Amino acid sequence: MARKTVVMGGTSEQPPEAASPPLAPFVIDGREMDDDLRPQALTEIVGQQKVVDRVRIMLAAAQTRGDALGHLLLEGPPGLGKTTLAMVLPKELGSDFQITSGPTLKAPKDLLPYLTRATERSVLFIDEIHRLPPAVEEFIYPAMEDFRIDIALGEGLNARTVNMTLKPFTIVGATTRSGMLTAPLRDRFVNRAHFDFYETAELATLLRKNARKLRTELQEEAAIEISQRSRGTPRKANNLLRWIRDFAQVQQARSITASIAREALAMIEIDAIGLEELDRKYLMTLITIFSGGPAGLSAIGHSMNVPTDTVEDEIEPFLLRQGFIQRTPRGRMVTAAAWSHLRLTPPAPL
Repeated sequence: MARKTVVMGGTSEQPPEAASPPLAPFVIDGREMDDDLRPQALTEIVGQQKVVDRVRIMLAAAQTRGDALGHLLLEGPPGLGKTTLAMVLPKELGSDFQITSGPTLKAPKDLLPYLTRATERSVLFIDEIHRLPPAVEEFIYPAMEDFRIDIALGEGLNARTVNMTLKPFTIVGATTRSGMLTAPLRDRFVNRAHFDFYETAELATLLRKNARKLRTELQEEAAIEISQRSRGTPRKANNLLRWIRDFAQVQQARSITASIAREALAMIEIDAIGLEELDRKYLMTLITIFSGGPAGLSAIGHSMNVPTDTVEDEIEPFLLRQGFIQRTPRGRMVTAAAWSHLRLTPPAPL
């Protein structure tokens, strides 16, 4: 069956010839274009091996029976490949694919076209599914359990309900906050998979594969250097790879070496373990203004002139993983590891 995807939601002078030729861009119709870095099959996915192995069994069983794949919930921090895996599933099944997100489905009528358009054994991917409004969530329950929906026609005394049968299909939900899912919705997913942060070796493998897709030569030491600064996140690693590829091309480098990678990353102020400008600003705010803490989230946000939700959702998670801050009942505190990393001497205890 053919698979389809529905998504909602002047003359310039030439530079002088360099001693070593620059990285060659991939050109189509005179425009430089990057290949799609997303894997196209399960065998191309790097990392998350436990998840991939379980999904491979689910797919094999469903294809053997000729059934639709059981509903699947993908949970974990952003940038780890949840959407990538969801987009691989219909390619493995040879089925249709639709994609939307929780915030765009504001009422049941917004979800209805997706459900009625779903073909047999197709996949409907709902990103940020924890942000579904209650009315939409309740509307989706019979569709997930019995492949039917109840549609209300008319209003008042003339209102009537029409029961519509749907073709068996699969809902794949992705969430970065599984704790915000209601129990009834969570329980309707037959299968669940949790995504973990990547190891340095896994990211290095991923970068080498993607460098080839970008028509770029990436040396082994450079791949390790980038991986160590990518916070264990493939999305971050790929973004850094693109930046370093551009930097190397402008520098007319034949390949990306470790020194080129370090120079490029220094320009965007990413240090040896992946700390960025805002991370260091957060730590220095705690140290210089609050003497290392404790300090409340609002006080830190106002001192940095950064919204508190940005502080809590984008800055603190990585610092907590690195053991650089602690969340205590009295507020945030800088740890000894952070003082050491910043090469600062903590104040003597009173």
